[in-house]
Amino acid sequence: MFKKDISPGSKSKVKSSVQRAIRNQLVTTYPLLAPHIDEIIPKKEQLDAMKIPDRVTLYLIGPTPLFYQHMTDALLPHLRLVHRFPTCFPSMRIDRGAIRFVLSGATLMAPGLTSTGGRLPSGDAEEKGGYGEHGGKEGGEAEKEGWYGGRELDKGEPVVVCAEGKEEACAVGILSMGTKEVKEKGKGPVVEEGHYLGDGLWRLVTE
Repeated sequence: MFKKDISPGSKSKVKSSVQRAIRNQLVTTYPLLAPHIDEIIPKKEQLDAMKIPDRVTLYLIGPTPLFYQHMTDALLPHLRLVHRFPTCFPSMRIDRGAIRFVLSGATLMAPGLTSTGGRLPSGDAEEKGGYGEHGGKEGGEAEKEGWYGGRELDKGEPVVVCAEGKEEACAVGILSMGTKEVKEKGKGPVVEEGHYLGDGLWRLVTE
């Protein structure tokens, strides 16, 4: 979606009622953000909306990008926000071999997740915890290789993509296949049209 450089569009101030609705939507979509929502979108700070190509709206406070949204789809976190709160977003991990493809804007395919270096949810919906390489199950010891969730993620849900051997997440997108199906099929596209490190959205100057 953001393979090419993006020119900053015009900014508009988000109405306070809409800003409250966005805060609520974020906490509903990403419950682990709830303790941090006042830090991310302080009640007294002005949230701005910037129109960028392909009918995408980028939400910012000052020059800091927070989330983006394609039309009326789910709000997706900008990677800079993911890096600030790395354990708060449903995540999965690709193996080393898939990294260069994801960072070139290619569709993420199932084999990069089902191989030895990949990680997907355990399938145990009772498990809770913090996601990603820095995460771990509640009540359990710290995981040597992070924790990638209990419940399976469904098609259409937002997901953060971490990478084997890397500290920070490398991509964000919408699942085009549920994680249970990824395990069963082991092939096919899993995340298309994502936002990835070094893409046009990452490089966009918002000052």
